[in-house]
Amino acid sequence: MKRLAILGSTGSIGVNTLEIVARFREEFDVLTLAAGTNIPLLHEQIRVFKPRLVSVLDPERAHALRKALRGEEVEVVYGAEGLIRAATFPGVEMVVLAVVGSIGILPLLAAIEEGRDVALANKESMVTAGEIIVQKAQQKGVAILPIDSEHSAIFQALGSKMGGEGVKRIILTASGGPFYTLPLEAFKKVSPEEALNHPVWDMGPKISVDSATLMNKGLEVIEAHWFFRVPPERIEVLIHTQGVVHSLVEYVDSSIIAQLSVPDMRIPIAYALSYPKRLAADLPVLNLGELNHLTFDPPDYEKFPSLKLAYEAIDGGGTLPAVLNAANEVAVEAFLQGRIGIDHIPRVVASTMEGHQTTPLRRVEDAIEADRWAKAKALDFIQEVSR
Repeated sequence: MKRLAILGSTGSIGVNTLEIVARFREEFDVLTLAAGTNIPLLHEQIRVFKPRLVSVLDPERAHALRKALRGEEVEVVYGAEGLIRAATFPGVEMVVLAVVGSIGILPLLAAIEEGRDVALANKESMVTAGEIIVQKAQQKGVAILPIDSEHSAIFQALGSKMGGEGVKRIILTASGGPFYTLPLEAFKKVSPEEALNHPVWDMGPKISVDSATLMNKGLEVIEAHWFFRVPPERIEVLIHTQGVVHSLVEYVDSSIIAQLSVPDMRIPIAYALSYPKRLAADLPVLNLGELNHLTFDPPDYEKFPSLKLAYEAIDGGGTLPAVLNAANEVAVEAFLQGRIGIDHIPRVVASTMEGHQTTPLRRVEDAIEADRWAKAKALDFIQEVSR
């Protein structure tokens, strides 16, 4: 049995991961769980999967959970240290990292340091400190397996060609989000509730907004650069509204290899958990006979400038991707709170990037400091915009 730590267990990725585990109880054993604030769901997960340790957001929730679990043989911890404890718990072989935000960096690096393989759904950590993470994983002989459907598709299409050998370009597909066909003036007026209504995927609030602005795809460009060691100028984004071609790899001989499936996150999750095997999961099958047409369109950079900002960040290198990511986190939260419009998100990110003095990324502390600086700076810009 593969022994798992699942960080972000009550989010959409975590819930789908535990569904795969429940279908294959003979394959997996859950040693630790980590969640934020959804204690009722976490309590139910503890009842079903019997972890040895769980982590929650803060000491108040930890205290309440300990009382509720009195008599159970499970340790309750909290905060960033709790995430690290969950990721490095004795016996864990694979860490499923599905927490949202740059807080994922610390448990990710701790897991790598302990030699634990990682199934990664936390794109912010790779964006913020990808260079350091990749180097550390290579030193420790740790596998980092992508859970994102797009990066899973690339991973499968590349096979053994990691590092770009024979690869002409990587093509990341994007659904376009809920506002792809909406005129720009109408797009500026969308509400947080409308932004959360994704046409293809059922996702958490932050990633849903990122999908609506195409920042999600920009972060994936940076991720793909580090995951697959392909320069950003050879990573292209195309809008594919049908959501069944999850990404493509074009080789120098003009062959293009794509991965297709129904848009169901359980498919890439199952692949990451079982790699190099494949689980015979009873999941929805793509009916090719019903595919009347597949479309691929270039993105509108005027309407979705966040994607262009991501390319600028990876071109700038060093601490600039961390600044992009941190400013976006703050701006998205401000939009969800109704403090700024959706069109202000890329403006806040751009202003924060312009005010940053980029430095080389030598230590993870450099990324964390850039993240802290950018969040404070972004808040200043948001206050100006919302006056």
